[in-house]
Amino acid sequence: MTALSSASVSPRTVDLLWWLPRAAGLGLLAFLIFGPLANMLIWTVAERWYFPHALPIDYGFSYWGRVFAPRGNAVQSLVASISIALLTVVGSLALAVPAGYALARLKLPMRGVILLAFLVPQAFPNLPVYVNIARLFYEIGLNGTVTGVVLVHVTHGLVYAVWIATAAFAAVDRDLELAARNLGASALRAFADVTVPLAAPGLMASAIFVFLESLDEFTGSYFVGAPDVLTLPLLLYSAGAGGNYQVASITALLLLVPSIAFMLVVEKFLRADVLAKVGQ
Repeated sequence: MTALSSASVSPRTVDLLWWLPRAAGLGLLAFLIFGPLANMLIWTVAERWYFPHALPIDYGFSYWGRVFAPRGNAVQSLVASISIALLTVVGSLALAVPAGYALARLKLPMRGVILLAFLVPQAFPNLPVYVNIARLFYEIGLNGTVTGVVLVHVTHGLVYAVWIATAAFAAVDRDLELAARNLGASALRAFADVTVPLAAPGLMASAIFVFLESLDEFTGSYFVGAPDVLTLPLLLYSAGAGGNYQVASITALLLLVPSIAFMLVVEKFLRADVLAKVGQ
């Protein structure tokens, strides 16, 4: 009886029963990922939208004009965010390039412990850490300054900068440096002309990660910079807390576009063989 029942089920039915739950799972995953994004995009052009309406009553771009108006602070916040992110990249790479080269080339004792030490800022809750940093910065005059915000962002950016820089330098063949030295190049010349150009894709990816981390950083910017230093995440928080979802969605879109664009660039720069070197 069982054999007859099994034989009566067509291969097409079996394929349908096999694909149906997987298609449902993929559909649910797509909804969880793209549903909030779609909702955000709708809010950017919604003039009036309230319960119980499933879609906005009126559409328009008036809130875009308010955001980019002189009193909207979006342009100033965007300039401040980009400036802080660029300064953070410079500060992080200035520390990460020599540190990454030393960790990749020198036989340092407890190398793994040193690498893990750069993860310490991520190992503790941000709130109590930034509260104490804000108190310390207030005593030395750095609270409410761009310098103070950049220093806080650098502490987070070093996690990406050092780890990726270490992997990038470890992926460069050491024999190429030795060949340059045998041809008469100094250690600094071999580093500048051979090692850095070959490690440049990894260093570029490191810079992009640091830039995006700084661009999206909120907690440190809030406790150390607000209200004197206004970044896009702070503007987004203010708009969302005030119930102005149109302004909050437009601001979120301004943060999302460079993040997506730079992540596509990172995908081109970072390769599996480079990342595999970080643990060696």
